[in-house]
Amino acid sequence: MKAVFFELEGWEKPYLEARLPTGHKYEFLLHRCTLDDLLLIGDADIISTFIFSQMKGDVLKAAKSARLITTRSTGYDHVDCKAAAERGIAVANVPEYGSNTVAEHTLALLLALSRRIIPAYIRTKGGHFNTDGLRGFDLRGKTLGVVGTGNIGLHVIRMASSFGLNVIASDAHPRAALADVLGFHYVPFERLLGESDIITLHCPATPQTHHLIRAETITKMKKGAILINTARGSIVNTNDLLHALETRQIAGAGLDVFDGEGTIKEDAPVAVDADREQLIAAIQAHRLLTREDVIVTPHNAFNSEEAVRRILDTTVENIRCFIEKGAPAFPVGR
Repeated sequence: MKAVFFELEGWEKPYLEARLPTGHKYEFLLHRCTLDDLLLIGDADIISTFIFSQMKGDVLKAAKSARLITTRSTGYDHVDCKAAAERGIAVANVPEYGSNTVAEHTLALLLALSRRIIPAYIRTKGGHFNTDGLRGFDLRGKTLGVVGTGNIGLHVIRMASSFGLNVIASDAHPRAALADVLGFHYVPFERLLGESDIITLHCPATPQTHHLIRAETITKMKKGAILINTARGSIVNTNDLLHALETRQIAGAGLDVFDGEGTIKEDAPVAVDADREQLIAAIQAHRLLTREDVIVTPHNAFNSEEAVRRILDTTVENIRCFIEKGAPAFPVGR
């Protein structure tokens, strides 16, 4: 079989080569898969990507020999799973690699906002040591609203208890037994919006969660709340978030993801193949970068040494099982 890997770092090639099944052809590429790679993927049996390769439309149609797309991420909204299934292509992901890793980043964003770490750092680096305008707030006694109580959300809840936060949660599929053990309780989503001093998002990107945080829901939030998003950018309407920040309905935001992030490149404001909706979202995202009340990180919550190796190990397992048994170890929707 032929497998093509996109969006790799240089060190990952030897790591994968030492672990992948022998006797097959592998290609390892640093860039994300785009329309320029249609010939390259045309005869690939297996395609492995990260989140910035959009396996949809013409790209997916060009994968004429593909039988498996294995994404090195938990989320798979960058893959058109329905179209893949119609073409007989299995889709696999990495369901668990670093719940604690993303949860730690979530708390890091919250602490940076609550204690105004970024402006304090910038001021001190400039040689100024006064504390005017740098007063933060305690987490102890505040109410944390967790939207989505999968593995990451539960890790956040465990960590939050050590800060003395009161935790409420909302989820389409409550885990009542765990709520009793971890000392939080479930409430309807609208009640969570109204009672939470801090809201953190840990739900997947689905049609139901698209722009879950928008003007309509933001108006129901407690005035001056903090929003944290380490889940998926499409969950938050960036334009509505900007308006809420300007009116102080939301006092601050910590974002590891944002709408349109997939179109932003290091060497240009947006990718040249971005459509109009993506272009607008990317421009709005750039406006967030100018705000002192917003901390933005580049989809980096997953990025620890340990977590990245677990991602690669699970991807190898997906490919090995597919080659040996005809099905990946972790098909999506399982």
